Amino acid sequence: MEIEEVIATNVRRLRHARKWTQEALAEKAQLSSRYVGAIERANVSTSVGIIGRIADAFGIEPADLLKRSKPRARG
Repeated sequence: MEIEEVIATNVRRLRHARKWTQEALAEKAQLSSRYVGAIERANVSTSVGIIGRIADAFGIEPADLLKRSKPRARG
């Protein structure tokens, strides 16, 4: 999985967990909602500064947006 896809998955997961729209996240991170959408679709390779702004909006460390999710155990 490419890093853009990892970031996209994490941003989407965190946004859904908070029940935020893309517009709400965009406002909190001072971004356009179109750009947030592009990040969530992994259509852009975003900068470290933008990752920091998104992390601040979520109240998390920027590194948390770069972590790959662990595969779920099948049982």
